[in-house]
Amino acid sequence: MFWGVQAVFQRVRGVTRAVSGYAGGSAGTAQYDLVSRGTTGHAESVEVTWDPARVSYAQLLEVFFRVAHNPTELNRQGPDVGTQYRSAIFFTTPAQKTGAQAYIDQLTASKAFRRPIVTQVVPLAGFYKAEDYHQNYFDRHPDEPYIVYNDWPKVDSLRKEFPALYVEK
Repeated sequence: MFWGVQAVFQRVRGVTRAVSGYAGGSAGTAQYDLVSRGTTGHAESVEVTWDPARVSYAQLLEVFFRVAHNPTELNRQGPDVGTQYRSAIFFTTPAQKTGAQAYIDQLTASKAFRRPIVTQVVPLAGFYKAEDYHQNYFDRHPDEPYIVYNDWPKVDSLRKEFPALYVEK
């Protein structure tokens, strides 16, 4: 799941860094071969660093919910199934927690999705960078069938739905 999310956020104006990794588990189990078993507590995640003068947290949330992933899928994203693919926002400040929960409440009240939003909003205990071969995977393997089918549509949606935020990488 993190390949497409990383590719989307790397193309958002004001995002200065997007790194694929793991969050929700311990440092000792932050390895793909362990995380992929779904027993470590980790979720495949992307650490996003941004310039708040160029893009707001609210705009990042909108991108996350509208194009980067499906917030109504519990323990899965597209063809990927397991707790490591759960929808989660790992916050680092009280303002991030409040903003994320308020946005989820707004989306729920407006019935933006046909199914309930299952995105967890949880404190970040630690983020662990994924192995090098996972970094920039979309850009290094743009013609791989998984990328073409699952991740190119996300990048295309960003370009179409958020033209003012989209930057070519």
